[in-house]
Amino acid sequence: MKTTGFAFDGLMVLEYQSGNTKSLSILVNRHHLRLCRHSYRFTKDLEVSKDIVQDSWRVIIKKLNTLKDPNSFSCWSTRIVTRKSLDYLNKQQRNRGHLKEYAQESITSMEMDDQGNPKLANLQSGIKALPENQQMVLRLFYMEEYSLKEIAQILNISVGTAKSRLYHAREKLKKILKTE
Repeated sequence: MKTTGFAFDGLMVLEYQSGNTKSLSILVNRHHLRLCRHSYRFTKDLEVSKDIVQDSWRVIIKKLNTLKDPNSFSCWSTRIVTRKSLDYLNKQQRNRGHLKEYAQESITSMEMDDQGNPKLANLQSGIKALPENQQMVLRLFYMEEYSLKEIAQILNISVGTAKSRLYHAREKLKKILKTE
């Protein structure tokens, strides 16, 4: 998101904190679809991701008055959705033990992209072969276009750790792609 978007979000947060409830609907309209897509990248289930984001909005609304830096709304809300998505996946893993099976199905279903492009399919399967924490950093950096500082905030890690995960993800991906 652009800096002007952060400033607009910040203004809407301040408006909400001052009692203007209409500003909340503006924030929901601006971010709901993005947060659903973000959750979907973890869950691979549209209905589950919608439920996670809906539950996240409850938390966001409840804690919005305590947000100290209104301009960080996008990172803050993404962090909440990330945690709820990871909690869902952890619960699924504990309850049914299907996470490995699901990951294998995802890799298999990505053999070719929509146009049958094997290079993109190789890249996608290479990314899937990376550890989950490195996949998350790659997604947030390249697909969501967050800075390393924002990624660190979203994942609740240090900037150095985010930078390290991104570096190691790139290096592992290079090796994986060279062998294919």
